[in-house]
Amino acid sequence: MSAGRSGVRAQVGDVVIAVGVATALLATGLSGERAATGPDVLTHVLLTAGGLALAVRRHAPVTVLAVTGLCAVGYQALGFDVPAVAYLFAVYAAVRAGHRTVTVVVSVATLAVLPLAALASGLHDTSEAFAQARGALELAWLIAAGAAGEALRQAERRADEAERTREETALRRADEERLRIARELHDSLTHQISVIKVQADVAVHVARRRGEHVPDSLLAIRDAGREAARELRATLEALRDDDTTPPRGLDDVAELVEKARAIGLDATLTIEGRRPVVPAAVDRTVYRIVQESLTNVARHANAATASVRIDCRPDTLAVRIDDDGDAAPETAPAPGLGLLGMRERITALGGRLRAEPRGGGGFTVQAELPVDRTS
Repeated sequence: MSAGRSGVRAQVGDVVIAVGVATALLATGLSGERAATGPDVLTHVLLTAGGLALAVRRHAPVTVLAVTGLCAVGYQALGFDVPAVAYLFAVYAAVRAGHRTVTVVVSVATLAVLPLAALASGLHDTSEAFAQARGALELAWLIAAGAAGEALRQAERRADEAERTREETALRRADEERLRIARELHDSLTHQISVIKVQADVAVHVARRRGEHVPDSLLAIRDAGREAARELRATLEALRDDDTTPPRGLDDVAELVEKARAIGLDATLTIEGRRPVVPAAVDRTVYRIVQESLTNVARHANAATASVRIDCRPDTLAVRIDDDGDAAPETAPAPGLGLLGMRERITALGGRLRAEPRGGGGFTVQAELPVDRTS
């Protein structure tokens, strides 16, 4: 269940409880005997307000505590001997929210004022006034409400700590595995790729010095060795990346476009709309989408131009990359690992991806990422 839906259900539950308590208070007040004659309308307002205030007890627990306490004192002063049920709910909510000291202070004050309110209602017998006040707010029920709130607060705190510990453990294990993979790649591939690259460079150099024709296959091996070395180095850097290195995101997309221009691709960048505050995962994913797309254009598309467009909408980031390469619907290549990884990233964030050749030639990558979700 999403956090938003859970919050709506909790709010509906609060309203139902508030209406139920207000109804019960009104019914009790109307059916009970009054110690003195007071204005009925004001009393009904106090009974209703004391109950309905509980609808916002999660958002303003201290305010609701004060309001329900004042309402209880008010209808006692007007001669209505009604239990302070709403105040007990407010005590529970305030303690659960962590306002223990304020709750104790307000409760002591309420307990002290209630007998005075009962006397003001017309009860001239002090013992009878204290009995009525005690009946309105039993100390045992007051302690029970506070204890229940504190117990649930502690349970929620322990659950949060346990969840935080699980997340930290998972992140630590992921970091350890990432570094292990980096070490394995470095130990197993770096030396071999370096040997291939160096040997190919030497062979090409020697052939040219002798004035001999350099075979295309040897040039391809040399270029592939260089590219493999660059890719491996970038992969190792990504695997060894830690929290001290700022993650790449929207602010770095312009740098990707500049690099594409530097290798001869006529690349442009257009950003429309006011950039919203986006989750870190969305920020990183936009960068990876543009990076993977421009890399594919440079390697496979045989394109002269490429355009990157980012539309910043209130709830969505739309990214589109177009090129004028030789891709066509009838010659669409099978999706590579880069495209599959891109799709997985986007789907995990609740977004959509469309990557396909255009009818008039060229290739389009289009992604939409929601920005109202947590990273």
